[in-house]
Amino acid sequence: AMTEAEALAHVQSVVGQSGTSFFWAMRLLPEARRNAMFAVYAFCREVDDIADELAPMEEKRLGLAGWREEIERLYAGEPQYPTGQALLRPVRDYALRREDFLALIDGMEMDAVDIRAPSLEELELYCDRVACAVGRLSARVFGETGEARDEVAFALGQALQLTNILRDMDEDAERGRLYLPVEHLRAAGLDSEDPETVMAHPALGAACDQLAALAQRRFAEARTALKRCNRKAMRPAIVMMQVYGRVLEQLMARGWASPRAEVGLGKAQKLWIALRHGLL
Repeated sequence: AMTEAEALAHVQSVVGQSGTSFFWAMRLLPEARRNAMFAVYAFCREVDDIADELAPMEEKRLGLAGWREEIERLYAGEPQYPTGQALLRPVRDYALRREDFLALIDGMEMDAVDIRAPSLEELELYCDRVACAVGRLSARVFGETGEARDEVAFALGQALQLTNILRDMDEDAERGRLYLPVEHLRAAGLDSEDPETVMAHPALGAACDQLAALAQRRFAEARTALKRCNRKAMRPAIVMMQVYGRVLEQLMARGWASPRAEVGLGKAQKLWIALRHGLL
């Protein structure tokens, strides 16, 4: 057992150590909502760490099962984990849905078994679980109440996750993961589903271009849906859209040929985006 202040200190520490781009967007929120987002992010980070750790599959499943049990305790008002205790107030104050927390855990279980060339349908399900579910939780914390909030969560969640896939594909391949959809690989003339083989194949660029085009469409859909939302409430979502939109542009400008230089925005660029789109 710990006090609410101790639970909050725990999730703040998780966010602070992560170096996440979401930090700049979270800083735009009033204190209570910011603390709620810290708790949501810490939950995401902790279940993601279970999926990514170098451990036997059974151990990962046990860790994720523990979090499923914690979510049930959370909605019974008796969480035991520090992050679960930090989520008590946000769940109550912002009507966060149990199914969105459970969806994220299900998505991390998909990661734990090392995805390789999923179908487009499977990839959409994966994105919905690991990204769109987080968007649905976040929009409620932000204070958006309109019907368009879940449309934004779907489109922007997919856009962000697809951008992550394109940015991190070499790192993922080292872990034995390949998120590029099988339909795109086959259309590009790639028959292999081995991550290292695909990363070195001259046709990789054609497959990446297709996924980048899908990400661009999702960004466009998110921009359209955001017009029907309260701009002030959804400022953090707008900031994240701007950050990741620029990352996607950088990736497409860099190209997909090996060796692939790392792409990303510096702190000054993120701060400028936060000021430009979050405060003005």
